Amino acid sequence: MTEYQQAQPDEEISLKELIAKFSEVYQYLLTQWKSILLAGCLGALLGLGYSFIKKPVYKAEYSFVLEDEKSGGLGGALSLASQFGLDIGGAGGGGAFAGDNLIELMKSRTMVQQALLSPVIINGKQESLLNYYIAYNKLRETWQDKPELAKLSFPLNNANPATFSRAQDSVLMKIHENISKNFLSVAKIDKKLSILKVEVKATDERFAKYFAEALVAQVSRFYVDTKTQKSAKNVAILQHQADSVRQRLNAAIGGVAVANDANPNLNPTMQVLRVPSQQRQVDVQANTAILTELVKNLELAKLALRRETPLIQVLDKPTFPLEVDKVGKFKGLVLGGILFGFLITLYLFSKQIFNSIK
Repeated sequence: MTEYQQAQPDEEISLKELIAKFSEVYQYLLTQWKSILLAGCLGALLGLGYSFIKKPVYKAEYSFVLEDEKSGGLGGALSLASQFGLDIGGAGGGGAFAGDNLIELMKSRTMVQQALLSPVIINGKQESLLNYYIAYNKLRETWQDKPELAKLSFPLNNANPATFSRAQDSVLMKIHENISKNFLSVAKIDKKLSILKVEVKATDERFAKYFAEALVAQVSRFYVDTKTQKSAKNVAILQHQADSVRQRLNAAIGGVAVANDANPNLNPTMQVLRVPSQQRQVDVQANTAILTELVKNLELAKLALRRETPLIQVLDKPTFPLEVDKVGKFKGLVLGGILFGFLITLYLFSKQIFNSIK
């Protein structure tokens, strides 16, 4: 009990000393108000200068929902078809386009490069987004000392990456890395929802908007070319078969007419003369049955193909003027002054505490 009573005054003394030290540091900071004010003024000037140097960043947002192939629309018709043993495809899930796969696909090198190679109208002139990106970032000025890049161009009539030179591939790769890491964001608005948002930031307003639109359009086209490839091929095959059977049916109908015309006054006792006409009639009936089945399957296949497109249901598109993030003059003054004032205060505070402990 005696030891506790002796320890308690020591703790009270330590607390008092700590308060005294902080009071001493506070009084010291008050004596350094000129230094703090000078640092704040310097920070305000630097913040003002930064507001002049820092380019505004424009933000283009494109939100869409990934269509659920298992719900609504033609699902009932396809389910009914499957009950009759007709497998016309298109009943699977999203596959490569499901969940986070689509997010990574939109940021992939292939999709970004194809979007950059898309043609746009700038000041009444058609050019690729890639050339516009190079122009507004003034990259050609930085390539003056590199002969292989100085005269580099990406003409619209040669927008196939497979034919690009090593220098062109290198430029495309660097631009893709810069855009995907610093200026492109693709994410779900909510984990429970299938709504995705594409956000493109750029120091040029037109590039931000046009690139966001081109990227979404490119992914949509890629979906149509891949996800519906099987269904489209199935439709083409069925259409070809239906056309062929229709031609044979027309030929058989013509054959029946020719056989009948060959024997206009047929002798009832001469049954052999009926054989050609009856043979053509069998061909007509067989081809009619085949054509009926093919037409039914063709229409169901077309339903499946329509069910798989489009991939994207657009919710919001970027429109001019875009949202802009910039450092205003007043904002630069205030933030710069506060930041530098806080830093010099923290430095003086830490210095005084260290000296006191030492």
